Formats: sequence, C-alpha cells, structure tokens
Amino acid sequence: MNRIVFLLIFLFATSCNYFEKKKVHPEDLLEEELQTFNWNEVDTYPTFSSCDSITAKEDVKICFQNTLISNVNEFFAAQNIAVSEDVNDTIKLKIIINNKGVLEVESIQKQPETALQIPEIDSLLRQSLKGVPKIYPAIKRGQQVTTAFELPVIVKIN
Repeated sequence: MNRIVFLLIFLFATSCNYFEKKKVHPEDLLEEELQTFNWNEVDTYPTFSSCDSITAKEDVKICFQNTLISNVNEFFAAQNIAVSEDVNDTIKLKIIINNKGVLEVESIQKQPETALQIPEIDSLLRQSLKGVPKIYPAIKRGQQVTTAFELPVIVKIN
C-alpha cells in the first residue's frame, strides 16, 4: 500500500510538467527568422511589363538588364558624339531600384581616357536611363524591396 501511495504522489508531482507550456516570445521568433533570412537574394527581380511573360527567375533578370542596356544604346545612337581619339571602354553603372520602382544611378566607373574624350558621359548615361519604361520593383517574401545592380555599358567610338 505504501508503494501505491508513493507511486501516486510521484506520478502526480511529475505529471504537472507535462501540462506546462513553454511561452514563445514574438521577438525570439523574429530574431530566429532574421538569422535564416538570406538578404542577398530576392524572390522576384525588378522587371518591366515587357518581361511579364517570362517565368524563370534568371531569365527575368536577363530581360531586365537587356531592356536597360538597349534603352541606353538607343539613346547613345541618337547622340552625335565626336571624339579626337578612339574610345573603347566598359563603363560600370551601379544602379538602385527602390521599393517604389524608381531607378537611381549610385555611381559610374569609367576609364579616365573616356572622361577626357567624352566629358559629358555621366550626364548622358543618367539621361539615357530617364526614358526607361515603368519598373516593377523586386519582391522578397511578398514585399517590394530595394535592389542594387551593376550594369556594364560598352562604349566604342572610332
């Protein structure tokens, strides 16, 4: 009988732990989620309406870049740029597309010779990007986010 009473007391004392719930704080969940979050990847790249029919993520990125490059090329083809020496440069445009779809040029990297031959190259590049179609921003987990790109622009004038 002593053993049965002892067993009942033991079971009663330890069974309370089974009903105890661990309280989870939202801050802890958020911190854990942020640890696993890949900030360098987006679910959907920025895009133009002309790229809507493309479904593959990398193909959308290529379509976006090609649309920007063709816009720059068309703009420069319409310009009358005269140089005293040949220009052959790959200019790196660092652009930012904010979460509203607004494009901004962050920096322009070019060779010094290009700047000597075409002093207005920076303003021409910025002007060429003003005529791009409406940009739909990148998407990360259902939210529109700001993204940065490096766009190579080949300038070859003989």
